[in-house]
Amino acid sequence: MIEVEGLRLRCRIGCSTEERRDLSDVVIDLRIATDAFPAGHSDRLEDAWNYRTPTKAIIAAVETSEFYTVEALATRVARIVVVDHAAPSVRVRVRKPGALRFADTVSINLTRTPADFTPEVGVGSP
Repeated sequence: MIEVEGLRLRCRIGCSTEERRDLSDVVIDLRIATDAFPAGHSDRLEDAWNYRTPTKAIIAAVETSEFYTVEALATRVARIVVVDHAAPSVRVRVRKPGALRFADTVSINLTRTPADFTPEVGVGSP
C-alpha cells in the first residue's frame, strides 16, 4: 500500500455562486494498492509503482478543474490512479476545509478499481 497524505491543492468547487467565485482549498489523501514485493526484494526503481507521475497528473487535473461536488472530484482523482496509471485500486479522501461554518472540514472517502470505470458503467456512476 502506498499512501500520499495531505496533498493540498486549489480548485473551483461548490454549488453556490459564492463558492464558485474563488478557488477553494482541497486536501487529498490516497491509499494506493500496489504490489511492493518486487521492489522490496530488488531495491530497483523500475520494479516499484511510480507514485510521482500520477501525483503530478492529479495536481494538474485538480488545479484546472471545476466541480460542483467533492464526490465528482474524488472520482476524477480515482480515475487518474486506476485507469491512467494502472493501480489495482485506490482509496481517495477529498477534504474541503471551511465548507461548513462550525466544522473543520467536509470530506468524502471512496474506493475504486479499474472495473468501476468500464464502458458499461452508466451515466451517474463512478
